[in-house]
Amino acid sequence: MTAPLDPLYLAFQSAVAGRYSIDRELGRGGMGVVYLAKEVDLDRPVAIKLLPPDMAASPGLRARFLQEARTAAKLSHPNIIPIHVVDEVQDFVFFAMAYVDGETLAERVRRRGPLPPSEAARLLREVAWALAHAHAHGVVHRDVKPDNILLEAGTGRALVADFGIAAAGGARQAEVTGTPEFMSPEQALGTAVDARSDIYAFGAMAYFTLSGALPFQGRSPTEVLAKQVSEAPRPLTTVAGALPRKLVQIVERCLAKDPAERPQSAEIVGEQLGLALEQRRELPVALRAFVKHSSRLDGGVALIYPFALLIGAGVVASWAQSGTAFLGTLIGGMTLVPLGVLANRARRLLKQGFGHADLAPAFKAEIEQGREERAVDSGLGPSLVERLLRVGTVLGWGVFGVSLAYGITSKGWTPEKLANLLALAALAGSGCGVGALILLQRRRDVDGEAYGKLWTGVIGRTLFRIARMVTPQRMLSASVTHRPTELSIGMAAEQLYETLPKETRRQLQDLPEVLRRLENDAQRLRKRHDELADAVARGEGGGERLLGGRTSAERIASRRPDALAAVREERDAIHAKLASTVAALETIRLNLLRLHAGSGSVASLTTDLGRAFEVAKEVELLLDAGREVDAALRRDPEK
Repeated sequence: MTAPLDPLYLAFQSAVAGRYSIDRELGRGGMGVVYLAKEVDLDRPVAIKLLPPDMAASPGLRARFLQEARTAAKLSHPNIIPIHVVDEVQDFVFFAMAYVDGETLAERVRRRGPLPPSEAARLLREVAWALAHAHAHGVVHRDVKPDNILLEAGTGRALVADFGIAAAGGARQAEVTGTPEFMSPEQALGTAVDARSDIYAFGAMAYFTLSGALPFQGRSPTEVLAKQVSEAPRPLTTVAGALPRKLVQIVERCLAKDPAERPQSAEIVGEQLGLALEQRRELPVALRAFVKHSSRLDGGVALIYPFALLIGAGVVASWAQSGTAFLGTLIGGMTLVPLGVLANRARRLLKQGFGHADLAPAFKAEIEQGREERAVDSGLGPSLVERLLRVGTVLGWGVFGVSLAYGITSKGWTPEKLANLLALAALAGSGCGVGALILLQRRRDVDGEAYGKLWTGVIGRTLFRIARMVTPQRMLSASVTHRPTELSIGMAAEQLYETLPKETRRQLQDLPEVLRRLENDAQRLRKRHDELADAVARGEGGGERLLGGRTSAERIASRRPDALAAVREERDAIHAKLASTVAALETIRLNLLRLHAGSGSVASLTTDLGRAFEVAKEVELLLDAGREVDAALRRDPEK
């Protein structure tokens, strides 16, 4: 049986016949009905939002709808659905906007569950960009929610829709409008709203996107609004599980009840989400496997090997009839064999296109991610039990040391009594120490941190040099592109240097050390720049209440507004010096290429090395100045 045609559809289609061909209804709400249609002249799909005729009969509502639609039509941004035309035909008031083939953010979360952190951060950053554009033109959305974010099927782009209740920034509401679950406290109270009201709604939407749950729920809209005004939401990590720390901080700061404690613009939110995205870049599989598995001597073989080594050393000693042979075999097996295994693993990594310089950021990323995951179950700091076990460890071994000293210097204890006391103290100290270590391992990847120091230090560098020496050049893969620019350039330059004639390498013997120093300087500058950029974002965003510790620069930015300019100035100086450091690396690489091609000279490279030393000195001075600021702040009694 054919469903009866909607009279509103028939009447509206008759009124716009020749301009639009209406296909079907897409949805309807309190502020209108949305149809999918085809614009006849341009032969393109459009979505038409029609103000219901009973509402259009009210001159006030009609004027408001037209005014707000025209205001939204002035916004032109890649992440805002463009409005093509605002019009009145007979008794119908409507506007036509671009049709987006896709689904809403709410539909995506309900269909697939919470979004992964990297995907959520990307989409939320696009929404923040759109809101920043609207706010820059004096438009506050006032109904930011997942249902008003469309995700384009072909590109995955997020587009903000429905500025139907938008208002000029700072406007006071005649009535409470919006969606209770995503409404800011000031909007719920009917007071004046500005861009920071949208930022609160954005935080509630981000909370839903990452957890699949709403910050506040109630049996009635009034109950939800009361919670928006007076209650704090459940911590995001307790609802969503392990999430990047920076992402959680952004969401919780957006949800601050006081507008002054939120980020002060959507542009700042977008920048902070960009930093969170940069920090969460996925490690290549080869590096991830190396950091988690290949870099470590563990597993069943590692457990069996000591016993096999003892047996082998005993056989050798029996054959040679020498205790020296036993000791030499034992020491060699404990050192040379493990180092040979690790060198072979470094060789495999080299063949996959990765080098020693890739290990530091890889270990850092993996350890940081592991710490975040462990924090869900074990928290960030030591538990009471862990603290007590630490105290027990110190006391146990303290008693052992005191008893041993007293037993040696005094004749008051019999050997049996002393031995029993020492055994008991050692057992207590060892037991507590093992327990504390187990609990520490639950919070931190202690093995990973130890192996990270081994591989990124002198031993790791030596293992990679040995691996490169025994690996034919034709078997080395081309450098991958995931790594920071300075590491890519430095590794390329080092490979060019290694293939130079022996005499040329002798003349340029300082070059590898210069490359490593420039790489290290660039990484230090990049770390400092990120810290300062984050501090500026916090200072501009009113982020005095932070989760966890703050860097010195962040304390400056949050404590003294007049110092924020100084932090910006240092950030810009660091950025400029980073560029010159990378340029120095690039110059050395290019001249090495010229030397290989026969158009360069050792003299020009020597000049480059001299300039690089000057750049390194300037970097040290700049970073020293930053350390002086930090030291001065630590001495400041008001910190």
